[in-house]
Amino acid sequence: MEKPIYLKDSEDAKLFNELRKKVNQRVEAIPENRDLYIQIKAIILPLIYFGLYGFALFNADKPWIYVSSFVLMGISLVLIYLNLIHEAAHNNIYKSKRLNNLVLQIFDFVGANSYIWKKRHIAAHHAYPNVDGWDTDIEQSGLLLIVPWIKAKGVQKYQHFFFFLVYPLYLFNWMFIRDFRDFFDKERVILKTQGAIPTKEKIKMVAYKLFYFFYQIAVPILFFKVSIGLALGAWFLQVIAASIFALFVLLPLHPLPDNAFPKLDEKNGLPFSWLHHQFEVTNDLKENNWFVRNVLGNFNFHVAHHLFPNYSYLYYNEITEEIEEFAREHNLAYKRFPIFTALGKHVDLLKQNANNAYYILEE
Repeated sequence: MEKPIYLKDSEDAKLFNELRKKVNQRVEAIPENRDLYIQIKAIILPLIYFGLYGFALFNADKPWIYVSSFVLMGISLVLIYLNLIHEAAHNNIYKSKRLNNLVLQIFDFVGANSYIWKKRHIAAHHAYPNVDGWDTDIEQSGLLLIVPWIKAKGVQKYQHFFFFLVYPLYLFNWMFIRDFRDFFDKERVILKTQGAIPTKEKIKMVAYKLFYFFYQIAVPILFFKVSIGLALGAWFLQVIAASIFALFVLLPLHPLPDNAFPKLDEKNGLPFSWLHHQFEVTNDLKENNWFVRNVLGNFNFHVAHHLFPNYSYLYYNEITEEIEEFAREHNLAYKRFPIFTALGKHVDLLKQNANNAYYILEE
């Protein structure tokens, strides 16, 4: 199938070149190399995750310490994703691609798969955000309907009543279903952009998954006398905590009723230019403080990331200032909401989709 084509607009191309020039000048004027801080995190955050694992094992006779350590591992897992995995996929931590790939491979040791996730993120999500059938982040699961102009079917008509039961299972789906389907199911979105997956990557994926479950569950049982119930329960709570935390960060940035879900025309064309598309499908969050910028990987400034993914998140504060001013000057659809407002809007999207509000309007 032919890949989607953005609307060609020479004026928008000039606009983006103007914005890029402003952003480059602003970043180049910053005297310090902030990426050094991410390089330090590339050492500290994995040590925290596996240090908590070791702490849990050596306190295996104290169930509450064991469980609490695993829950904190879930929180640190999301911090590793926000601060390291995401940046390594864009080669923003080191100048060396090899070193960035080494950081990216941390994902393989925590239950995910670095190979297929990078393909999803770069070749699908960044290439076609919020485009149904091409953005893997909004690929339909059957239980929940994210795309507004698709008619709700079956349980999707009640999704606003039970979504809070499904979302905590997000990473379970990722570990047990999504990765395997993206590797082996020819109907999956990722294969449209990825093509054939090398056999060695399939073998690595299965091997890493087995190793993950071995050290997370089998090692405590076999070598530290942790009961099967405690081992499974602590691991389960780790993944639940990570799922909730991850979605708390990710849901407020694209799937909102204020953002567009552009439809392809009969020639696979998109209605917006690349520049307008990024503004139409993405929003920022109002929260901007030291904790968000330095601990949560500046996830609040997501428009900057989609427009300038070649810069690490440590420069997004200044880049977003340039984007906001530029958007006002040129009437671009820049949006920014408080995080709980954005989360509420996501729930509104689920309600509207369940009731086919957008579908009816289309008709």
